[in-house]
Amino acid sequence: MRIAIAVFEGAEELDFVGPWEVLAAWRDLSAHDLEVVLVGESAEPVTCAKGMRVLPNTAWSDVGDVDVLLVPGGRGTRALLGDVAIRSRLQVLKEGGTLLTSVCTGSLVYADAGLLDGRPAATYWAAFDELLALGHDIEPKRDERFVDDGDVITAAGVSAGIDMALHLVGRLGSPDEARQVRRYIQYDPEPPY
Repeated sequence: MRIAIAVFEGAEELDFVGPWEVLAAWRDLSAHDLEVVLVGESAEPVTCAKGMRVLPNTAWSDVGDVDVLLVPGGRGTRALLGDVAIRSRLQVLKEGGTLLTSVCTGSLVYADAGLLDGRPAATYWAAFDELLALGHDIEPKRDERFVDDGDVITAAGVSAGIDMALHLVGRLGSPDEARQVRRYIQYDPEPPY
């Protein structure tokens, strides 16, 4: 199973690093044949929203088949909107059976491609107006950490991506594997504020 996590200029770091940690831990702990890769427009470094520079493992042109795609949010998502090549890529992936997931405003990219029309969706709490303007009949799930609608899963902002990634492990692996990963990464959130 190949899990691709998209990275692009202005991607929010924790939107993809949190799920990367969960999914890579699953890969390392399980007997499944799993591959987790960062994919970018090229293999050149990208600068994320808070200044972290990351190097994609591969470019879109070389990634091959993708079973699961995760699109993070961040201010960089706005530059992806309206890009015909990105819309087409996402539509082809969906038609090919790729499970599409997003964190935060990554959902805007899916909405822009028409992939959230008539569906329930989560996004960053302050981005619902943007989300709804990009699609038709999107059902906003403002109080949900993530929404699993079968072949598309959308998550709220930043830390909700970790919850969504654990849900993926439970769905694609097993609840026991998800519990093992959660324990391994010591994900026991108890925020002080």
